[in-house]
Amino acid sequence: MSNLKKILLILVIFLLTVFTGYKINQEDKTPKKTEVVVWTLQMANFSDYINGIIKEYEAQHPNITIKWIDVPFSEGEKRTLAAILSNNPPDLVNLNPDFSALLAQKGALEPIDEKRLSDFNPDVVKSLKYNGVLYAVPWYATSAVTIYNKKLLGNIRIPKTFDELAAISAEVQRKTGAFAYFPTITENDTMLKILNKYGVGVDNINSDESVRVFNLYKNLYQKKLIPAESITQTHQEALEKYMSENVVFYQGGANFLSMIKDNAPNVYKNTEVAPQIVGKLGQNDFSLMNFIIPLRAQHKKEALDFCLFLTNQKNQLELAKMTNVISTNKYALKDKFYNSDSDVMARARHYSAKQIEHITPALRQQNNQKDINLLVNTAVQTVLLNKKDTRTALNDLKKELAKLR
Repeated sequence: MSNLKKILLILVIFLLTVFTGYKINQEDKTPKKTEVVVWTLQMANFSDYINGIIKEYEAQHPNITIKWIDVPFSEGEKRTLAAILSNNPPDLVNLNPDFSALLAQKGALEPIDEKRLSDFNPDVVKSLKYNGVLYAVPWYATSAVTIYNKKLLGNIRIPKTFDELAAISAEVQRKTGAFAYFPTITENDTMLKILNKYGVGVDNINSDESVRVFNLYKNLYQKKLIPAESITQTHQEALEKYMSENVVFYQGGANFLSMIKDNAPNVYKNTEVAPQIVGKLGQNDFSLMNFIIPLRAQHKKEALDFCLFLTNQKNQLELAKMTNVISTNKYALKDKFYNSDSDVMARARHYSAKQIEHITPALRQQNNQKDINLLVNTAVQTVLLNKKDTRTALNDLKKELAKLR
């Protein structure tokens, strides 16, 4: 090879090296985007809504990319637990408060600055605290209302409490041939929720007030004023009995009105709503979905910022209009969407939204909640079937519950 060719080859290699180095340096100077991983539960049907929010947020935050993953509801707890125990969990996870509280107990969650949640309903925020510390951001809620058949009810008064409902049960049955209601008192923690409305919990399960509430249902059951299936069946069967006009009152969310309208239009024409039936304390049951930030998350600040954007007034209200859920943003709750009585569904939304303001004290789930539910529900069957007197059954229940601690 001639000297000239050697010189040209060396020059080409030199220029390539310089150019490549320049390119690498230029690429190094390009800012990398932060990827925030967000998990939701069973929201795939609302992908246009979620993706629209993500697109808007990313336009306002060009240095952030949101990676959205929707998890089937049945897999939510299992997959979340596995992810949180890893070194690279998602940054933001949609869960229910019960499982969130269990993770908080285990020290697996990042505390949330309560000052950042000033736009939210304060009672809802308070319900999410564990040992006085906030570990979750509320998203949306539901709160059952009293759905009833106004044609069957006639001029019988609408009950406000379980005691009043029990008091009119015989009259309802005599005048209509239907049951006043179908309590499904062994479904999950139903009985515990009822007892909670009377100031009764696991610690005082054998109190005089607890005995009185158990006897209230025992009396109804023994006199056949509630269906025999009340101690074995679920709210789905209760809804079917309502739609077949075998039950006058049904406790359910506004979404159940759509089911009644679709499956029993003639019953829907005679359907009206009233506030949720309460106990001595006057508070309401509610269900809630929230977001948590794992302690090991890589982008906690960005995760909270996106979470507050996703749950702001505008976005919560948009979701509510699509699904009939109750917003947890206090400004969204003031919208006319929740303050109309134009039809039965609007009234159901209005009552549900108002009920969110009276949810304290809320029933707190515990580590071994399923075992607790099983013991309580077994005691319900024992009492209603008259296998033991109520006081003995509840004293035995107290001993069994103590063994779980």
